[in-house]
Amino acid sequence: MKKLKFPTPYTVLMLVIVLAATLTFFLPSGSYSSLQYDKTQDAFLVRTTDSAYTLPATQKNLNQFGIAIQLSKFKEEKIKKPIAIPNTYVQTAPHPQGAQAVLFAPIKGIYDSIEVILFVLVLGGFIGVFNSSGALNSGVGYLAHKLKGRERILIILLTILLAFGGTSFGLAEETLAFYPMLVPIFLAAGYDLMVPLAVIYIGSNVGSMASTTNPFAVIIASDAAGVDWTSGLIIRLIALALCVIISIVYIIRYAEKVRKDPKKSIVYGVPLPQIYAGNQPQTTAQLQWRTKIELLIFSISFLVMIIGVSQWEWWFQEMTALFLVASVLIAIFQRCGEEAFVAHFVAGARDLLGVAFIIGIARGVSFILNDGQISGTILNYATHWVQGMSPMLFLPMLLLVFGFLSLFIASSSGMAVLTMPIIGALASVVGVDGHKVVSAYLFGMGIMSFLTPTGLILPSLAMVNINYKQWLRFCTPLVLIFTLLLTFLLWI
Repeated sequence: MKKLKFPTPYTVLMLVIVLAATLTFFLPSGSYSSLQYDKTQDAFLVRTTDSAYTLPATQKNLNQFGIAIQLSKFKEEKIKKPIAIPNTYVQTAPHPQGAQAVLFAPIKGIYDSIEVILFVLVLGGFIGVFNSSGALNSGVGYLAHKLKGRERILIILLTILLAFGGTSFGLAEETLAFYPMLVPIFLAAGYDLMVPLAVIYIGSNVGSMASTTNPFAVIIASDAAGVDWTSGLIIRLIALALCVIISIVYIIRYAEKVRKDPKKSIVYGVPLPQIYAGNQPQTTAQLQWRTKIELLIFSISFLVMIIGVSQWEWWFQEMTALFLVASVLIAIFQRCGEEAFVAHFVAGARDLLGVAFIIGIARGVSFILNDGQISGTILNYATHWVQGMSPMLFLPMLLLVFGFLSLFIASSSGMAVLTMPIIGALASVVGVDGHKVVSAYLFGMGIMSFLTPTGLILPSLAMVNINYKQWLRFCTPLVLIFTLLLTFLLWI
């Protein structure tokens, strides 16, 4: 019989959507009341299952709802999204999601993800225009010459830098921009496709898992839990340092094994994605001045993106415009004609079309859960599961709860505003400080982000043509190590 192959990311995501829809037939629908600050009225808008009303924006009203958040966090717009009100869960009329909902979910997800999708397509166009000059091949060949015998330095430096981006400003979807630049470099160094994936994804993910100043995770979660974001900083810095060291050692051991014997690669025989297929860098000791300028424009584009996101509050609209302008500048410098520019740009965008679809389909899962009104039900079950536990058991169980919830709620900020007011209130009853709950939230979501198909892993795998089964084989031992280490740190 023909050997069964692991399904493509598209099939995996559609199966997850079907699973989510199936759950809406078995789990009762329900929701928590929510509270949101309205700046124009200086009032709180409270929504229940059957009504909506406003209250004066006072600390007294927050305390009456059992919300341990300072009023200033709302007025300074540090918490913009509606937050769940503790002890307000009620069941509602069933909202099962049938075949039509399953069909529409990926379409709605693509509509909802249009900013990210457009960014990916324009990025592909940018790479297509740049690749047409051959400057990337020359630059990679030059770097391979300079690093010969010292390739490990590349793994160490990039893993640290990406972890810094993750822990400081939440580097996540932006990492998709780094694959076209870094994959040829690692291949030229004698590594396989798994190594650049591991460096980029694990590096940024470890940083987010042990966030220190990440506004989309630790700060919004701390605000929602009613604690200062610096209160658990030491334990997260320790976690960051240990996890980065473990990641580097883990990746280097695999990378060196593959470089010595390519047949030991988990992805041995996997063909190169089309976007890299034409890149065959030759080792060179010198670069032409024209190539240097093109590489400078190329590098500055990524540097400006990083600064823009971390310092200027850029998001996908600004990043997309940046790479569009950079594409035009490179084409002008190359003296590329209008027809050739469009051809190269469209060809590059086409190479990343599959990645763009994966991002949109993954977003469709949240529509099933929201329309079926079972997100609140799942959270309610989870809180009842850990209620009444001793602190030593409560924290590791909480790590598992957040990991489980991240299968359904991939957004770190969305998870924070939904869960923190409720679990934070529960933690105070158990006798656990709020900052420990924030750490459990970060660690639980971080660990599961290596595995959950609704997150960023499937688009990242598509960038290097690696399937989900191969990734699980590579990362499972590392995930187990992280789980044991972070549980131990929570106990300490």
